[in-house]
Amino acid sequence: MSNEYYLRNPLIHRDRRLARQVSPWVAQFDCSDLRPLIICRGPIRKEAMDVFGEMGIEHFGILLSEKDSIVYQNALAPELRSLTDPDRVHRVPDYTGANKEERDQRIAQIISIARDNNYNAIFAGYGFMAEDETMVAAMERAGLKFIGPCSRTVHDAGLKDEAKRTALKSGVSVTPGIDNGTALTLLKKYPDVAALTALCQAEGLAVDPEVLDDDSLSIEDKADKVLAASYNKGIDLYTVDELCETLTEAVGRMQADYPRNRVRLKAISGGGGKGQRILGVGQAERTAELVREILNEVKTTGVGDNKNVLVELNIETTRHQEIQVLGNGDWCITMGGRDCSLQMHEQKLLEVSVTVESLRRAVEQAEAAGQEIEAQVLRQDLVTLEEMEDEAARFGAAVGLDSVSTFECIVDGDKHFFMEMNTRIQVEHRVTELCYALRFCNPDDPNDSFVVESLVEAMVLLAAHGPRLPKPSRILRHNDSVEARLNATNQALQPSAGGVIEYWSDALEGEIRDDQGISLHNPDSDVFMKYTLAGAYDSNIALLLTVGESRLETYEKMAETIRRTRMRGKDLATNLEFHYGLVNWFIGQNINARPTTRFIVPYLTAVGELKDQANNIDLDFAWREICRARVKGLEEAAAKALHSAMELKQTLLLRPLQRLLEEPHVLSGWLSINRDCYTVIEGKLSWNENPVELLADTYHFLNMDFTPGAPAARMIWGHDHDILQQALDFYAELNNRLDAPDWIALQSLLAEDAAPTGFTGASWNEVRSAHLGFQAGVDIMAVLPSIAEATGYYSLTVNDDLSIHIPEGLLDPEHQARMAKVLVPPVAARGDEILAESGGMFYGRESPQHELFVCEGDHFEAGDPLYIVEVMKMFNKVYAPFAGTIDKVLVETDGVIIHKGQPLFKITPDEKIEVVAPEEIAARKRKLTAGFLQQVL
Repeated sequence: MSNEYYLRNPLIHRDRRLARQVSPWVAQFDCSDLRPLIICRGPIRKEAMDVFGEMGIEHFGILLSEKDSIVYQNALAPELRSLTDPDRVHRVPDYTGANKEERDQRIAQIISIARDNNYNAIFAGYGFMAEDETMVAAMERAGLKFIGPCSRTVHDAGLKDEAKRTALKSGVSVTPGIDNGTALTLLKKYPDVAALTALCQAEGLAVDPEVLDDDSLSIEDKADKVLAASYNKGIDLYTVDELCETLTEAVGRMQADYPRNRVRLKAISGGGGKGQRILGVGQAERTAELVREILNEVKTTGVGDNKNVLVELNIETTRHQEIQVLGNGDWCITMGGRDCSLQMHEQKLLEVSVTVESLRRAVEQAEAAGQEIEAQVLRQDLVTLEEMEDEAARFGAAVGLDSVSTFECIVDGDKHFFMEMNTRIQVEHRVTELCYALRFCNPDDPNDSFVVESLVEAMVLLAAHGPRLPKPSRILRHNDSVEARLNATNQALQPSAGGVIEYWSDALEGEIRDDQGISLHNPDSDVFMKYTLAGAYDSNIALLLTVGESRLETYEKMAETIRRTRMRGKDLATNLEFHYGLVNWFIGQNINARPTTRFIVPYLTAVGELKDQANNIDLDFAWREICRARVKGLEEAAAKALHSAMELKQTLLLRPLQRLLEEPHVLSGWLSINRDCYTVIEGKLSWNENPVELLADTYHFLNMDFTPGAPAARMIWGHDHDILQQALDFYAELNNRLDAPDWIALQSLLAEDAAPTGFTGASWNEVRSAHLGFQAGVDIMAVLPSIAEATGYYSLTVNDDLSIHIPEGLLDPEHQARMAKVLVPPVAARGDEILAESGGMFYGRESPQHELFVCEGDHFEAGDPLYIVEVMKMFNKVYAPFAGTIDKVLVETDGVIIHKGQPLFKITPDEKIEVVAPEEIAARKRKLTAGFLQQVL
């Protein structure tokens, strides 16, 4: 079978059967008697199946949502390619339920499935259900082992309001804000103990009167006790409107105290970027709107749901870091950190390890290079990491952590604040386990031990043997690791559902590829099997990871992995090119750069500016102009010879340039690692390295190296390869024979008429003529750095203190929106209709209780909301691009699946939309291209 590094990667696969160990002490921790039911989906489900099998656990099953194959046709879970026993696959309508009633039904259904099919444990991965206290408690009451933190820990640490209170009691710093909006709302109506007592009696709430009379509890804590009883009974004591009023007041006070900061709203049951919104400065009046969006997104709009939403100060220069924590209820340890600052709309994109070993090495390297400012920042990061690990261990002990969890912080310079604890395994957990393993030693014999390299394996061990497990020590595997989330998103990182993956190249040596089983080949033919990306779930396709002994080595391996990865399909959009550009941006700038959570949108905007300029380049026109200029003034024979030489090189030069102009993220990466290859002198571009060698590097960068037998579309063409190889051989021989340390020195020698030592006059003339021929036409490559110069691309740069300088223009929201549309142009539509910008599930109103945004006959203004599309678990409100009147609504009802480009509304625009003629566009492109050529000719 092919795809060996996917199926049997030694970095993540191993024999974990402790029962086979010689040591009786080790063998006692065998877990093969566990029979888990996996109730989540995504890469973690496939990982759990692998780990369970490697641990000798033979009896396990999975839930399978109808959305995997019915609501979204052909989106069958790829795990079924390996789990072929139908008795171990249990179908449910979905994994969580849309409201409290459905969640309760799903919990009961899971318990029933477990009992009927002889499962004795539950694994919830990193889905919403993993942090559902009600679900965990129900499993415990049913006698099922929950592979994860117990219900007490989930309550004290997992609910974001409780977690902040626990953090304060544990001496952990937290962000300013309020965590008890629901309690404050209730106290507006029932402001004292007497009123709360009367309420409990009237509603029959199970609240101990002694609790309400306890003077050690604040009135807010007592209100929370009453609210908890109301959730248990399934009744509401406040309305969403009343809650929104309280939160709006809290936002107003916070904006008055911190007028330059935005405010974050966060549902207590949110996670994974869902259930969060950020209010801009001075936007307190939008609080109610965003609170409703949040509650809809986390599906807590039902009667009896806990609708608490935190109001927090948004630290504007924040970095998002988290500490991996693990405990058994008695001991608690940490396993280093992860930096998750590279995110957009609260969705993480690239996560990198933060370890003591890596930071110490980076400090040493900075000191050796004389970069004292950088070294100082890195030393502070080391101090911050150690402080966060200490706080995480104390917090874990305070909540009785008995499995794995993540202690999340925001870091601002030399300060850090606790944000939340996720009482589940994280999507990015591999980043940690590739850096550290855990050694469990026999207390009576330090030579008697076993090593755990998987956090899922650790969760199983803790669920089965927690109290008996001794406190482990962490042992270093690799200094650094990085994870890129391969998502189904377009060039502007907007979710793009419904595509079909028709081919994906095999995993490479050193590549860790976590997917749902998409890469499992047909067992008979050993070929890739098509996979349809459903729109019901988040946009993640796979997690790509690499490791190294330094951050630079790790990023270089990631860049190489992405470079060699090929993926194609129907209507398929992914962020693979984005990652290629981003990783190379850091390699070209400074691998130790400290981006904040606001970096990605300005970076995307800079890439959009590159694309905007690239769209105006007429490459064929530029080539003709360069050819004409180069032969101008030559004698007829010389002109003819040079013209013939340039004709032979046209496709050699234009094919890679055309691809870079079409793929802005790839262009961003190319510019980043080649920023020193040229200099602009008096308005003219001059090469600092041989452009022929740069061209060869460009073909390699684009994964277009010559490979006999490969499809011509994917590689340099044969005759072009021959010409390029002749040129490379020529310059290699020349460099061997001439004393020229670099390209500039070699050019100076070639400009001399006198032959250097080792050459005759005649041979030197031949060398110079060959040089002119090989260099003919390479001027056109200057189009690429000229685009960077025109957009100021290199102004987005890393400062000496590792912060990132972001030009003001890249922070302008209107400009950001324009460049997003450049990266992903709106679907072409007639002037009398509005089309779906993406596929997903259509909703015409804020919530079932609200009126439709627009109806037939309504007039709308530019910027008015028209509809909401739920795509990959995120709710995206779509606003009108212009003003007009709704003539007809073409979608029958809410909850209908729509497709990108589908007509949604027939409209009459207020102003006639003008169409630019193709001739005008072509003339504009030629004019702008001529401007670029002035730097070359």
